[in-house]
Amino acid sequence: MPGGYTRVMIVARSNYSGLLAAQRAAIEWASRSVHPDVHVMGLVLIPDAPGKRPKEIQQLELVVAGGFPRLWKMPWVEEWRFAPATSTKLHPSYQILLSSLALTTNN
Repeated sequence: MPGGYTRVMIVARSNYSGLLAAQRAAIEWASRSVHPDVHVMGLVLIPDAPGKRPKEIQQLELVVAGGFPRLWKMPWVEEWRFAPATSTKLHPSYQILLSSLALTTNN
């Protein structure tokens, strides 16, 4: 992006592998081993299953989230298992995420 920076969101599943991958990305960014124009906006966690996350996963989420400027924890949306997400039926949490990133679903 000439004369500016590139905004990046790290998106991960809320399972052990996804959280460790997000943690590696945070470490890489914090160590400045990525291009200096990359600005990590935050971490978006997508549930890997319906229901409450196990305590161990919740604890790991807190540790990993500490490496990011902001955390968005998205809810499970059962309907998306059987049909694609559409801009007219996005869960409110996802609309908030898009708004906070100054994105729209009207593109």
